[in-house]
Amino acid sequence: MAKAVKEKTGGTAKKIDVHYLTRVEGHGNIIAEVDDAGTVTACRWEIPEAPRFFEAMMLGRGHEDVHHIASRICGICSIGHQLASLQATEEALGVVVSEQTLILRKLALHGENIQSHLLHVGYLVLPDLLGADSVIPLASTHRQELLHLVKARAMSNEFCRIVSGRTTHPQRLMVGGMTRLPTEEDMVRLRRILVEAMPEMMAVVDVFAAVKGNFPEFTRETEYVGLTSPSEYGLYWGEVASSKAPRRPAALYQDVAKEYCVPTSTAKWSRGVDGPYMVGALARFNINHAQLGQAGRAAAEKLGLKAPCHNPYYISLAQIVEVMHSIEDSIKLTDHLLSRGLRPEAPAPVRAVPGRGVGAVEVPRGILFHAYEYDENGRMIHADCVIPTNQNHANIQKDLEALTPLLAREDKASIELKLSMLVRAYDPCISCSAHNLDLSAGERSLVRFVPAGSIPGGHEK
Repeated sequence: MAKAVKEKTGGTAKKIDVHYLTRVEGHGNIIAEVDDAGTVTACRWEIPEAPRFFEAMMLGRGHEDVHHIASRICGICSIGHQLASLQATEEALGVVVSEQTLILRKLALHGENIQSHLLHVGYLVLPDLLGADSVIPLASTHRQELLHLVKARAMSNEFCRIVSGRTTHPQRLMVGGMTRLPTEEDMVRLRRILVEAMPEMMAVVDVFAAVKGNFPEFTRETEYVGLTSPSEYGLYWGEVASSKAPRRPAALYQDVAKEYCVPTSTAKWSRGVDGPYMVGALARFNINHAQLGQAGRAAAEKLGLKAPCHNPYYISLAQIVEVMHSIEDSIKLTDHLLSRGLRPEAPAPVRAVPGRGVGAVEVPRGILFHAYEYDENGRMIHADCVIPTNQNHANIQKDLEALTPLLAREDKASIELKLSMLVRAYDPCISCSAHNLDLSAGERSLVRFVPAGSIPGGHEK
């Protein structure tokens, strides 16, 4: 669990100082104070993570390098970053990929989402639901439940390797196609391990259905944003949908994700139509639940997850539903490739021309945008990456502000646990989101400048 809370003498009855939050990627702090009267006097979500300027690293680079740099933004979402990067480059340079490449990319994204979701729900969330400090004690107390998760996640690692070349930082994806295709034997093996994983995942669904009551009861309606497609559960492509605004093409991403800076964070925050919004599995479920496959719908029913759902703790349940959907859809995509046969093909030709492009992909934590501009020599002159966790930070803050008063009369340990569980539910990838550097006492400067209107409560990019 997080570090013990610290006492503060005087007028403050309780002080929660979680520094740093455990079982999340990167460094984040939760600060909350409640006075003797039960009034919340402080409530903050802080990001002290060292900034990382990947957009600057892309400048001046050719299209053949950019997607490899982009994948290093995250060791968990490396495939998703590559896919968003490839989409942006291909749109900028006018490259059209084949149907076979498109299917393989969708498979790669499914593999990564399964891999990340199972890491989160099994190793980071389940210990809280079973009263453990970490996943380690579960090997003794809940051995069989843990084995189902381990086996399913082992499948996802092999899934990514078969399609992308390795489990992280893929080697085979490139502008216009693939450097190397999986073989027919690879695809037969992929289908087999997907089918074999389905019973393991059904057991995982049963585990979480049994402990669902251990999630805190808390709801706060917000704006939900994600990709949507007329023909499928939106993950690889589509328009940007919102629960509070009309659909938009990905090219208008800055109308959807308005980024700004706050003094307590080295990560940028975002606002939507009228304030913070949520991206990720629960947002996608709320927007696209009608397009889930049979396995996903059955899992949602067993878990008691119904749209619209406004309990952020249930992000984890939505992730499990998405795993079931991704396994089922991946079997269908694999069957399609096997029925038509894997065809040797060269990548689509690429010409160095000036252009702009935007890529939008649903990675495990939500919608990811990459926007690029190339010059006449095919060199990057502008890059903008809008990370899902950036888009969730402000919503996490609002959730904490709404939840903390409801917990004010509880003991410190209970308050700390429930606040920590809330942030963990978002599965934040904090390191990916830290793009801001304070250069002086009164100013903040980013690696790039994008003109935009004023953002209340923060400093515009």
